[in-house]
Amino acid sequence: MTDVHPEHAQLQADRIYLGWQYILLHPDPGPPPKRPSPAEEPAAAAPDPAEIELMRRERLQEDMLNRPVRLFRLFMLVLSVLILAAAVAGYLAWPFALVGLAAAGGVAGICSYALLQGDRAVKYRVLEQQARDQRQRQERDKELFRAQEEHAQRYREWQESKDRHDRQLTWYAVAVPHEIDRIDVAGGTLPGWSALITLLGATRLYSGGHLTVLDLSEGAIAKDLIELARKGGDDPLVWVLPVDLPRLDLGATLKPEAFADVLAHVVSVSEEHRSTRDLSFDNAILERVLEVLGENATISQVTAALRALAQVGDPRDDLRFGLITATQLERIGTLFGRGVSDRVVIERAWALESQLRKLETLGTEAVRLPPARLRVVSMDRQAGVFGNRVLGTYVATALTHILRQSPASDRPWYHTIIVAGADKLRGDVLDRLMDACETSRTGLVLTYRSLTPTVRERLGRGHAAVAFMRLGNAEDARVASEHVGTEHRLELAQLTETISDSLPGLDGGYTSTISQVDDERPDRGENHDDLAGDITESTEWGRTADKISEKERVLQRSREFLVEPHQLQQLPTTSVIVTDATAQGRRVRLADANPAILTFPKTTLGELEDVREAVLALDPTAQDGDGEPPPNLGPPPPRLDWRKGRQ
Repeated sequence: MTDVHPEHAQLQADRIYLGWQYILLHPDPGPPPKRPSPAEEPAAAAPDPAEIELMRRERLQEDMLNRPVRLFRLFMLVLSVLILAAAVAGYLAWPFALVGLAAAGGVAGICSYALLQGDRAVKYRVLEQQARDQRQRQERDKELFRAQEEHAQRYREWQESKDRHDRQLTWYAVAVPHEIDRIDVAGGTLPGWSALITLLGATRLYSGGHLTVLDLSEGAIAKDLIELARKGGDDPLVWVLPVDLPRLDLGATLKPEAFADVLAHVVSVSEEHRSTRDLSFDNAILERVLEVLGENATISQVTAALRALAQVGDPRDDLRFGLITATQLERIGTLFGRGVSDRVVIERAWALESQLRKLETLGTEAVRLPPARLRVVSMDRQAGVFGNRVLGTYVATALTHILRQSPASDRPWYHTIIVAGADKLRGDVLDRLMDACETSRTGLVLTYRSLTPTVRERLGRGHAAVAFMRLGNAEDARVASEHVGTEHRLELAQLTETISDSLPGLDGGYTSTISQVDDERPDRGENHDDLAGDITESTEWGRTADKISEKERVLQRSREFLVEPHQLQQLPTTSVIVTDATAQGRRVRLADANPAILTFPKTTLGELEDVREAVLALDPTAQDGDGEPPPNLGPPPPRLDWRKGRQ
């Protein structure tokens, strides 16, 4: 059996891990076979009562048949005694007496012989019955011996099956290959997202990758991932917006054309009905304003120019604060005609200024940041909902332009972007981000809280895997079941339900690290590459699983269910239904995204198909769980240092 201890588990950089699948290749053989014994067979230890009764009746019948003979013999004996007495007394001559004695004695002898023959016949039948009983006992002993030999063989087979069952792996990795461009996660709760993102992010980091998390959920779902990265020796960068907006330099190096495009999409966040033509109009206004302001223009300068264009407020205040120069003010006044008589331009400039002023502090206190392989940009739950949508759209659009300017990576998913709560973004913003990630070979994970029409149009589009978590809305559950297919029967482990019910809610929020950044941060000390140990020590998932007794881990049960809407509404928190297309067809698998499962002794990072093929290749009798796994599945792939690739 291969070594499956988590410390020896092998992460593969070309696999995107989404959870673990509970499967028993070798079913539980049940209780051991019962050993046969004479004590369990009363008939084998005592004579048959029917035979005893038969013998008693035969003896009684023989006695009844012999009674007249005995009486006649007795009469002859008495007669002989009388004849002898008469002869002795002289009443009868001795010749006549001798004849009488001979006759009476002969008759008595004949009767005695007949009685003797009857007794012999009865004894013979008794002996014959005893011989039959003896032969039956011998046969029973032989049968018992053969039964015990068969029991010994069955017990050895049971013991082998039991050993296979006890030693077998129970949790197999559920992963998708890196050829997948994107993973769409539909539904789920905040704790479920936290589990999935912790698992997916940790396996990417520990296999040498980089990760960017855009958390629009306002639920601090990457908090465990941050602690896990720190335990592994990293120093993640965490921006909490809008507090850290002055220190956010994202988009500062964009060219004016790209910067104008980003700002136009930010403005459109509150105007879902606006078309591409309207965006082009806003983009044209912003491009002309940026041409006047020159390169490296800040958001505050842009809003000052828009106020001047819209004739809002007193431009002398902006002149006094140095946001705009007199020459720039004069040029802005003539951008769209002398006096800016076009009311459409004035209205749009006013709308642009009212939206973009929420970003005025962007990059005003930017600092030089050290390299970090984990970056988290989060929205503060205390901020306004609309303001967070504006900030989220800005970050997503700026990331899109940075990716468009970057060359394609040699390693797919080397850089992974996770957008939690992507249903808060406009459809065109999502489309552009998807295209940019696909072109640059950047991994993209999008999580959607609900299946809005915008999400349904894009769910699984292109070369993407789709994952479904708990769907509270009945209509969303119906759409998900139709997407997966209601004919699929999935197996759910009892442990998944047990841990999901015991999980606490997400408390607190992110702690910003940007205000505490030091360019010369000291070394954090020892590097860790034990992912399982770090999960146990630094995540709520590991601590929760550690509280569950070993008995509850081992004595697991499972239940099957069909992919029906009411079942999808009752999925445990960490359950994920993963669907993806392969060369052999479409796969549907149920996984548990709880990262603590990696710490279990019977968990493997190998996928079920690979392990099963390896078992069958060396032991064909293992089909359907009837054979024994090979003692070794071959040498594991080389272990990847999770810090490999650090810059």
